[in-house]
Amino acid sequence: MNKVACYPREYTPDRFDDDTWYFEMFSTPDVSLDNVGYVGVRILDELRRSQICPSTLAFDFLMIAYAVVAADKAVLRRSSSDGWTRVIDLSLYVHEQKKWENHQDKIQDMLRFLTGDFWSLHFNKLNNSIVPKRKFALYDNDCICLLSGGMDSLVGAIDLHESGHNPLFVSQIVRGDAEHQREYAAAVGEDNLCQWSCNVKKNGSSENSTRSRSIVFFAYALLAACGIKKNTDGRKVIYVPENGFISLNIPLDAMRIGSLSTKTTHPIYMKKLQEIWNAVGIEVELVLPYRFMTKGEVLAQCRNQKLMKELIFGSTSCGKYQRHGLRHCGTCVPCLVRRASFIKAGLKDDTEGGYCAENLKNRDSRDLSAAAMACVQVEKYGIESLVKGALSFAKGEEREKYLLVVQNGVEEIRRLLELQEIL
Repeated sequence: MNKVACYPREYTPDRFDDDTWYFEMFSTPDVSLDNVGYVGVRILDELRRSQICPSTLAFDFLMIAYAVVAADKAVLRRSSSDGWTRVIDLSLYVHEQKKWENHQDKIQDMLRFLTGDFWSLHFNKLNNSIVPKRKFALYDNDCICLLSGGMDSLVGAIDLHESGHNPLFVSQIVRGDAEHQREYAAAVGEDNLCQWSCNVKKNGSSENSTRSRSIVFFAYALLAACGIKKNTDGRKVIYVPENGFISLNIPLDAMRIGSLSTKTTHPIYMKKLQEIWNAVGIEVELVLPYRFMTKGEVLAQCRNQKLMKELIFGSTSCGKYQRHGLRHCGTCVPCLVRRASFIKAGLKDDTEGGYCAENLKNRDSRDLSAAAMACVQVEKYGIESLVKGALSFAKGEEREKYLLVVQNGVEEIRRLLELQEIL
């Protein structure tokens, strides 16, 4: 089934077709059918607890994000003709139907880039508003900052605080990260964290690749932005603290191309998302302060080294963290980049719980092999041989900066592999 329909309780379908996945938004469905699930059952309560009243457009984008993530989990890649690329037909409800329909092609194009699939969106009109009505006083915070519990987001929190900003942090609740998210926010302020959950539930097998997952994070940041005042330019700012090497996520081998390589904060995705927000009238700016830096450089240039060193080892980087009992595997690309960054910053790696694979030598890991091959390739043929056309979106000085990020990122990994006697 490649058809997905998402709806709030008031718009429950009169009939449920066998060839469609259904998701009720903000509440658990009364019907008990194998193809009916739910998404976002806690967010209305969480908004009330956070004392944030969202705008209609921000709430619409939340419903779009929830619908996209629900569809991403519902439609299995292995059922597609090539075992990966899906054609997804998604129906959902919004308040400002015409505004979103006017930019439907842009949204579908953004999702095509983000997930590697072909999307067809159908916007239905919400006749009655379901945006929470209660008004709350605005926060004193002057910006929004994503706080995942990872290394970059921790440094981002510290750097914003040290530069005189008072950020309101936004986190998605993920098992193993929630406590550290609270710890990091508390280290630089008080009552400054919106920690919300997504809660997507479907019966049967779910798709685990979830290339769309970051869209909910940005939807939450947009909701949180409704709780702060505009800056002197009449806009609000969302900081996305992610290093450029990970944002670009250049494939380290020929098999990790296209949708097989995640694009959760890729510059193209960020640009497309910003253009959509601007087009519909959402006056919020996305800023990536570390887009031209490696993870090692982010650590080395943190504005409060003492505080960073006290907290950094509890941060999470591993793509398989939950699968390994809340431990870092040590061999996936995010783990390799993490380990290399500590070396670059001159820090002894005291990651909490250590790594499942402390010693990398003789490890059977596809990511490790790809990283080693990339280092050899760059040494032999130069950085352009690895990048190929991956930076075609950037021109002139911007391209040179991104190219240097990739070059330095590979060099950080090379140093790790040399110390581990892989190279």
